[in-house]
Amino acid sequence: MKKKKTLLILSVGLVIFLGVLVLILSGSKKTQYRTVKVQKGEITQKVTATGNVNPVTTIIVGTRVSGTVVALYADYNSQVRKGQLIAQIDPTPFENELKQAEADLLNAKANLLKAEVNLKDAERTLKRKEELFKKDLIARSELDDAETAFNTAKAQYEIALSQVKKAEAGVRQAKTNLGYTKIVSPVNGVVIAKNVEVGQTVAASFQTPTLFTIAPDLTKMQVETNVDEADISKIRLGTEASFTVDAYPDRRFKGIVSQIRLSPTVTQNVVTYTVVISVENNHLLLKPGMTANVTFVVAQKKDVLKIPNSALRFKMPDSSDTNEKSRQNIRKDDKKQEGLWVIRDEKPLRINIKAGISDGEWTEVVEGDIKEGDEVIVDIATKKKDGSTTARPPIRF
Repeated sequence: MKKKKTLLILSVGLVIFLGVLVLILSGSKKTQYRTVKVQKGEITQKVTATGNVNPVTTIIVGTRVSGTVVALYADYNSQVRKGQLIAQIDPTPFENELKQAEADLLNAKANLLKAEVNLKDAERTLKRKEELFKKDLIARSELDDAETAFNTAKAQYEIALSQVKKAEAGVRQAKTNLGYTKIVSPVNGVVIAKNVEVGQTVAASFQTPTLFTIAPDLTKMQVETNVDEADISKIRLGTEASFTVDAYPDRRFKGIVSQIRLSPTVTQNVVTYTVVISVENNHLLLKPGMTANVTFVVAQKKDVLKIPNSALRFKMPDSSDTNEKSRQNIRKDDKKQEGLWVIRDEKPLRINIKAGISDGEWTEVVEGDIKEGDEVIVDIATKKKDGSTTARPPIRF
């Protein structure tokens, strides 16, 4: 009897122990959710890109003749006027070419004079022969010889005349080449690049070498940015843009999209399009070549219902907390409609929504059974017995 009582006591104790253990284990881990309330407010959708600040127009000043640079009259940042001498190429070889061309012209003119004399002499002879032939004082062969001599003299005169014209053209070309040794500014502006030094030899055999780069107007600049193909459809002519440069990180400059170039740029299978932003630079703070971090404002809405983006990324793990309505909404979703989880009656409920624009942190809710003040789940945490929680990042779609 005593043995049975002992066994009964042990059995009851074991049952109590197991019950307490179950309570401990069931209470040591309780699902809790991190939530954020649905808000109303403003959402501004933006597209970001990088580019470089450059003058709207740059003029490349080169040379059409080869030679040694003997003088420079402009440097970096020099203000120049149209027609101002900014460099000099050694003119000596071209002066010699001009003298040679002038000598050739004199020689051609002398040959022309000689041909003219011969032509007049042949003409006089031909006239005398014609008179004598009419009087039957000479044979027909002598008249023919006189005509041949006249025609030959006339041809020689035409050749000499063409040689004079050719020599005159040679003189003009030599003078032109000599003029090319004086490098002058084609416009009013500022020298932003100098590519030669005194004593350097420039060769213009195949292409025009660049000596200077001149910006006519630094008060009007442009930013050339590369916009990804996924975002280019959001950019329109006239779209407002703002940007910062490293030189003035606390200042935002503003501009307007003036051009969207249709020619794509492909770099490592990434397709981008050049978008040009016109910028006023009356303060002259922007310098050519500065790197610009550009932000395009492509959409803006006020007083709209918005939810945190993390709520759209959150995925509920398999749990008994999810009810049948939530499971039906998940099946309806079929990956064609976005959804999120809200707390309703202290339980998570799946709600399908239609999302609008996003600023990267918040997203507009266009349609869905959701209102301001609803608590949407953005994360999940496990609460331990001692009251501490272990959070884990939300599971992403």
